[in-house]
Amino acid sequence: MTETAAPATVVIADGVADGEAAADWGPLSSLPGNPMMWILVLGELAAFGAMFIAFAVTRALDPATFDASQAQLDRLLGGVNTMVLVTSGWLVAVALRRRASGLSHRPLMLGAMALGGVFLAVKAVEYGDKIGRGLTLETNSFFQLYYLLTGFHAMHVAAGFVILGIVTRWDSLENLETGAAFWHMVDLIWVLLYPIVYLLR
Repeated sequence: MTETAAPATVVIADGVADGEAAADWGPLSSLPGNPMMWILVLGELAAFGAMFIAFAVTRALDPATFDASQAQLDRLLGGVNTMVLVTSGWLVAVALRRRASGLSHRPLMLGAMALGGVFLAVKAVEYGDKIGRGLTLETNSFFQLYYLLTGFHAMHVAAGFVILGIVTRWDSLENLETGAAFWHMVDLIWVLLYPIVYLLR
């Protein structure tokens, strides 16, 4: 009696073995990068959205304190950090396009990471100035929310710095797309945070 050989597994173009069902992430499946990152991004956007709402409500309850406290912020440093982070996001976007075309992209990723470091350094200078003038978490509700929002965002910049380093080292196109999704979220949050906290009255 002869044994029947088991059918060989065939690997198809997208990397999924024949007979294996690809994970269905619904609308997330069509987005670039790993869908798990997009779940994280949506969760983080919801968290920041809740904090922005808390900021707006607290401001409405005590506009005089918020206006006086907002005047203590350094709009120039905030504006510089906005340009730094937006430029960093642009470098990541260009690097991603170059990687997809098979061109050199790592210098652009390293430049984006360097600008992320500049952002954190400027933020440290800003915090040092505020604390040196006695403006701390205990000053009032404005500064409690200021440190909460900007500190939470700075943590995301630091995490994004690490993520960019990882996807630059292991730079498959999917890895770069995944890292870019997180970094662009960090950009978007700051583009909203800067006018809400520093400018709007």
